[in-house]
Amino acid sequence: MAEHGYLADEGLATVVFLALHMRRPLLLEGDAGVGKTEVAKVLARWTGGELLRLQCFEGIDASQALYEWDHARQLLHLRAAEAAGALSSSVEEVEAEMYDERFLVRRPVLAALGTRKVPGTIRGDAPPVLLIDEVDRADDEFEALLLEVLSDWTVTVPELGTITAAVPPVVVITSNRTRDVHDALKRRCLYHWVEHPTFEREVAVIRLRVPEADEVLAREVAAATAQLRTLGLYKPPGVAESIDWATALAALGRRTLDAASVDATLGAVLKYREDAERTRSFGIDALVDALRSRTSDA
Repeated sequence: MAEHGYLADEGLATVVFLALHMRRPLLLEGDAGVGKTEVAKVLARWTGGELLRLQCFEGIDASQALYEWDHARQLLHLRAAEAAGALSSSVEEVEAEMYDERFLVRRPVLAALGTRKVPGTIRGDAPPVLLIDEVDRADDEFEALLLEVLSDWTVTVPELGTITAAVPPVVVITSNRTRDVHDALKRRCLYHWVEHPTFEREVAVIRLRVPEADEVLAREVAAATAQLRTLGLYKPPGVAESIDWATALAALGRRTLDAASVDATLGAVLKYREDAERTRSFGIDALVDALRSRTSDA
């Protein structure tokens, strides 16, 4: 995974290996911004499989996750056949033609049951990587919908029959744990809680993802981000924010953090006004002093 831009700790690397070896879905829980979604992207780059992403939200249903019929194309086809005098006189034949697979719009979950080759990849026959992102945002009914797919790798389309994956996709499900995922779904998955990285690992991640940030800047950003996480913020910054912060500082030509640069770039790491106000109440100078102490001790 490191070769593809992800520094996983031993626990995460082990569960990823087991998920691939056992062909089981991988459920990753953890705070927002700790790198759960990135795992699926890295697996797609690593295996050469096509990345199919399903972003969950409240009210998501089968037509957005599995499939729907392209009614506009069906109607256009019907009118064209009528104009050409090619429309069958048999109702059954017309219905069969209207529900031909060419009018089926495959959404991410159904598309993942195929094994389309990805041009330009070394292993073009690799199974796709299905990312079901933030499943905790979806309703209970959507979780029940996933169970059939994750159990048997099948989807039933009444007009066509049951579609079964010849090769199961690699499945990564993420949750920010805004609510508990049901036990039935958990039982079908391998589970891992993704923690914020240690200080040294976060420095290494920043150096890997932001090569223009030198060692000093990477250590100071990691230390400042760690300090921000202790302030009881509404949305504590994750690794993604520390990478954004280092990228912003490097783009501004900063080689080290001071009070002025922290204050000017706070929007790269904190995304709520209340969190920025709380940080300024704590004191930007105090934050800089804390990171200096952290980096000098490390």
